[in-house]
Amino acid sequence: MRLRSKALAALFLCATALPAVAQECGGDFEAWKQGVAAEARAAGVGAAGLDALEDATIDDKVLARDRAQGVFTQTFIEFSNRMISAYRLKQGAANLKKYADVFARADQQFGVQAPIIAAFWALETDFGAVQGDFHTLSALVTLSHDCRRPQLFRPQLIPLLTLIDRGVLPENVTGAWAGEIGQTQILPSDYLARGVDGDGDGKVDLRNSVPDVIMTTANKVLSRGWKRDQPWIEEVRVPDDMPWDQTGRTNKLPLSQWALWGVTNPNGTPLVDNGLKAGLALPMGRKGPAFLTYDNFDVYLEWNQSFTYALTAANLANRLAGAPQFDPRNPETGLDNEQMKALQTKLEASGYDVGTVDGILGTNTREAIRKEQMRLGLPVDGWPTPDLLARL
Repeated sequence: MRLRSKALAALFLCATALPAVAQECGGDFEAWKQGVAAEARAAGVGAAGLDALEDATIDDKVLARDRAQGVFTQTFIEFSNRMISAYRLKQGAANLKKYADVFARADQQFGVQAPIIAAFWALETDFGAVQGDFHTLSALVTLSHDCRRPQLFRPQLIPLLTLIDRGVLPENVTGAWAGEIGQTQILPSDYLARGVDGDGDGKVDLRNSVPDVIMTTANKVLSRGWKRDQPWIEEVRVPDDMPWDQTGRTNKLPLSQWALWGVTNPNGTPLVDNGLKAGLALPMGRKGPAFLTYDNFDVYLEWNQSFTYALTAANLANRLAGAPQFDPRNPETGLDNEQMKALQTKLEASGYDVGTVDGILGTNTREAIRKEQMRLGLPVDGWPTPDLLARL
């Protein structure tokens, strides 16, 4: 059944008077969809987009995926070793060569180096091989109507309806469970605002055109604050003792300061001050791998808020640029999933906001750990250990 024009007009007036109504999650699904339709109509979406919205349904499989992201319970070493595979390194090198001219154009126009783009291309879809089979509109409708994280997904609905209405995407377009589309899993808002016609055929096709994919991905990365010709991460070796409370991605200091505290290149040679500031990231504590993280690394976190994913993508880009595999060193034993949940529960009881007690070492949990390590007189490296759990 299609929404009639009179009903749409009435809903438009309602949305104009009370714009917040269309933003609400939950409640009766059909009534909620009518609010979205009114907002879409006000944004200029025509019949094709509105008809597609009318046919969208709740997908329980999407909700199940949203609540079961167990992949991020893995440690950085586990996750990166699995994701930076020999296949991806080989295919990445081949694609860098095959599409060298397109990568060069992307670098010239947007200032984003080829390995950066190729790393996202590899991790997101294995260079276009696995783009997802979820009905994109129904996925975004499901996640927007659901009240767990509507603020992440609701802003993508109108852009997707616009793309469908303009014929850029078909009504039945498929992609990842969270609404991403194409070979580097671009969200509809970026597809609409950052899409680049890389092959000159007059359209932006991020599912089938590699030049479109490369150029659009570079444009998206640039839009998140990428700085031309600057590094993103740099592997380093840390001493046995230093002011650990000064470490962390966000505490950016001159390389001369890190060198003064004994941080060196992986082979032990002194750091060369490049005039930039960097934080010192210790994803598995002071005895594990260590990386200087520059401003460009923050862009990776704009792409994916998971620190583990972001650091893995940055390392894959390093590998594609010719760097060796990072040294895992010998990190202290961490916590399993149930122990992490127990730790988060204790931190929450102490007044820390750790988000959801899910066993995932996210940003809030790391920061709470650092504060407790400082309180207890332990090295402040943000890495949870059985000893820390026992002390709390």
